[in-house]
Amino acid sequence: MVGLPARGKTYISQKVCRYLNWLGITTKVFNVGNYRRQLHGANLPHTFFDPNNSQGEQQRQEAALAALDDLMQWLLDEDQNNMVALYDATNSTRKRRKWLHDTLTAKGIQVLFIESICQDESLVLANVRDVKISSPDYRDMDPQKAAEDFTARIEHYKEQYETITEDNYTYVKLINVGSQNVINLIQGYLESRIVYYVLNLHIQPRKIYFSRHGESQYNLTGKLGGDSYLSERGQMYAGMLPALIQNHLGRDKSLTVWTSTLRRTIQTAEGLPYPKLQWKALDELDAGVCDGMTYEEIEEKYPEDYANRDEDKYNYRYRGGESYRDVVLRLEPVIMELERHENILIVGHQAILRCIYGYFMNYSQEDLPYIKIPLHTLIELTPRAYSCDEKRYGVDIEAVDTHRPKPTSSQRKLGVHTAEAPAGASGEIVKDFTSPIVPISPMVSKPKQPLGSKD
Repeated sequence: MVGLPARGKTYISQKVCRYLNWLGITTKVFNVGNYRRQLHGANLPHTFFDPNNSQGEQQRQEAALAALDDLMQWLLDEDQNNMVALYDATNSTRKRRKWLHDTLTAKGIQVLFIESICQDESLVLANVRDVKISSPDYRDMDPQKAAEDFTARIEHYKEQYETITEDNYTYVKLINVGSQNVINLIQGYLESRIVYYVLNLHIQPRKIYFSRHGESQYNLTGKLGGDSYLSERGQMYAGMLPALIQNHLGRDKSLTVWTSTLRRTIQTAEGLPYPKLQWKALDELDAGVCDGMTYEEIEEKYPEDYANRDEDKYNYRYRGGESYRDVVLRLEPVIMELERHENILIVGHQAILRCIYGYFMNYSQEDLPYIKIPLHTLIELTPRAYSCDEKRYGVDIEAVDTHRPKPTSSQRKLGVHTAEAPAGASGEIVKDFTSPIVPISPMVSKPKQPLGSKD
């Protein structure tokens, strides 16, 4: 990261980290400010950051070096599949960037600089007021004095700040929250994905709402998938949803409604007086040959797969269908659009909303498939600098409970699990997202080892 204090560097770092981890790209943030606090304490006055303070300069460099050493050790750990590290600091001089670039490239580590520039002083002051004065550096300090001290700290950094212009470095420069962008020497898939993501970020206040479709006919019978209509209770929920939204969003606020292309979400959203958009990408997780079956029928017909799915629900892919990992990858364009838009309501499905909710709330892959997204409940997320505030609003309309809790280790041991799925099984655990989805086929054959998969 590159930029003056209070320009959103930590915000961008945390967002990129969450996005990449959600995609399965192991990522970690190394915040130099945290190292400085650990080494030299918090509550340091602004004079500590004065470029003429030689002792402060030495101590800041010590923190920068400690963070970089940990970053390189983490990235170069051969026993782990660590992919991206974010070095969160001002890095505001050519000298500091050259030190970083030369040190990292000497270890074979590719470097991408992301600079955030904000020339709108009202936005900077809002960031200082809303975020910075609540940091550990100003704990138990009067907010007015904290704001004055941090503003003085910014002035010290301005004395020696040099925007990135090094032609031989890979970088993206974000000016005034994306009103202008400069890109230099971006190459390769991963760098392109990161740049495309940060170009879509904005900081405008907004709310994101999630609602599952109303209870469906398939919900009543316990069947997976399908394209059924709403039950009578589901229709009642659809009738109450417009007032529920307006009560919490406000009647004068704009909103866009996204649904899947399946009947139950479209039917649930019919009465909403807002613009609507159908997304094929929001269709429910494809259960393949198990579509239209109950869990009891799956357990009876495909006992090995029933156990395998409990063993690794995130990576388990139905034969001819999808895994949660597959769904996350198909939802990536939806996430990009969500980051660009303001108020959105997604009327969706359990697995789909788990994946999107898991992105915003930073869930691990292991826990994501077990997130509770109940029927007849409106979930409201308000994105903040480093997290999301959440509220849930239920309605007094009963519905079946479709949540299956995460099995304990002892419960998994009781199930059937084999290293190789026998002929006739419906699916497999696939941890490599490049493995193709196996089409439904009437032929019964022994599953092949997925290309690029790990034992």
